[in-house]
Amino acid sequence: MAPIPTPPAEPQDSPDGYVGLDAADAERLARQRGWSTVRSLPPGAIITMEYRVGRLNFEVRDGRVARAWKG
Repeated sequence: MAPIPTPPAEPQDSPDGYVGLDAADAERLARQRGWSTVRSLPPGAIITMEYRVGRLNFEVRDGRVARAWKG
């Protein structure tokens, strides 16, 4: 039987720190801090709810991050 892979560690970074930032600057900063995937979404977007290690989600309103969460 093949071993179960160990997911990579997520950056030690709080999503709350991105709220209020310009969306492009927030995405650049998140990638610099080690997030492998950064997803910007409009308010009310329909998304799947699977958890992806290393992904940071932004809800962007008027060019600024209104909400940020992992997964």
